[in-house]
Amino acid sequence: MLLPDRNTVDRLLRHYRALERTVLARPCDLSARRRFEDTAYTLCVLMGERTAREAVHAAEHYVAGTSIRI
Repeated sequence: MLLPDRNTVDRLLRHYRALERTVLARPCDLSARRRFEDTAYTLCVLMGERTAREAVHAAEHYVAGTSIRI
């Protein structure tokens, strides 16, 4: 499996967290929600996971350089 660039994953993860805070602060902002969902989808594709939660977890471990697979 090809692995994504760590810097790209790190940047995307920080962007995801920033958008997460925005959506929590302004849940009716459809534009922010759409960007948040797009970022979550991109993380899913890059990390090869089916849900945003799994993708974020995998991305955090990948950026930190730790293994999550058993």
